[in-house]
Amino acid sequence: MTAAAALLLADLTGVAIFAASGASAAVVKRLDLFGVVFVGFVAALGGGIFRDLVIGDGPPLAFADWRYAVTAMVTAAAVFWLHPQLARLRTTVLVLDAAGLGLFTVTGTLTALDAGLPPLGAGMIGMMAGIGGGLGRDLLTGEIPVVLRREIYAVAALAGAVAVVGLDRAGLAGPGPLMAAALFVFAVRLVALRRRWSAPVPADPPAGDGAVPAARQADDGRRVERQADHGGGVDRQADDGRAADQGR
Repeated sequence: MTAAAALLLADLTGVAIFAASGASAAVVKRLDLFGVVFVGFVAALGGGIFRDLVIGDGPPLAFADWRYAVTAMVTAAAVFWLHPQLARLRTTVLVLDAAGLGLFTVTGTLTALDAGLPPLGAGMIGMMAGIGGGLGRDLLTGEIPVVLRREIYAVAALAGAVAVVGLDRAGLAGPGPLMAAALFVFAVRLVALRRRWSAPVPADPPAGDGAVPAARQADDGRRVERQADHGGGVDRQADDGRAADQGR
């Protein structure tokens, strides 16, 4: 198998995996057939479209090569019809997404390197190619994108892109090492999910500064809503107390 054929096979495999991931997420949100296929298409090809537009590689392969669009739409439609047989869709979405992340990071980085981009630029494009599909999927299904949350997602893609750049610089960019890089991204993502690894987030401000932590603000808001729902809240309780005092 030539290098071009191996890259095409890896690309189409990533398309199918991300299409299944996007379609599974759309099924969970109870979208119709068109919605499921559309979300699957965006999840599968969004990262590749970004990659091709940035490196100026003619019209994106998603539109220039019919095999990409057909692979994405057929896979998404299959998930729509077969989803009753897919148990635990949440786990399925996460596993498929991790696999697609690894494959698209590797192929995106390698394509950027073949286009003559320097290592830093190729690594950034590879990372964006890997996370672009999941970003589009989450936005279309009304979720906060995984890449913007604490989970190790973009970091795993960036680590995989760095690995591909290193292999290419060492002259080891063959099918075996590249597949190992994709498996590395896949493993990092799944282990991070399993062990609940996360990136740092801003700490709550000190209590002495007069600022109320966001979590406590939310609790206070819910408490006020519950009091209002129970017929009058704090003001009514105070009025009842004064009435009792007057009666005594």
